[in-house]
Amino acid sequence: MSLNTAPNLTHPDDFYEALIEIHRGLDDAASQDLNARLILLLANHIGGHDVLIEAMQRARAGLAPAASATLAEAA
Repeated sequence: MSLNTAPNLTHPDDFYEALIEIHRGLDDAASQDLNARLILLLANHIGGHDVLIEAMQRARAGLAPAASATLAEAA
């Protein structure tokens, strides 16, 4: 299985609205915790190691060097 990067959400606007809504009222730390939990739940659903590694590489490739350094320091 390879990473599907083509538009695949059945209701993208509704998804984005729900994603914003679940963060409403959370401070930065709680919002980051929520994101981590969501990522782990979705990663478990996907399951394929190679697909997950490819997704992480593609996501990281889109970050500027300064942002990448900040991300690495936070980990």
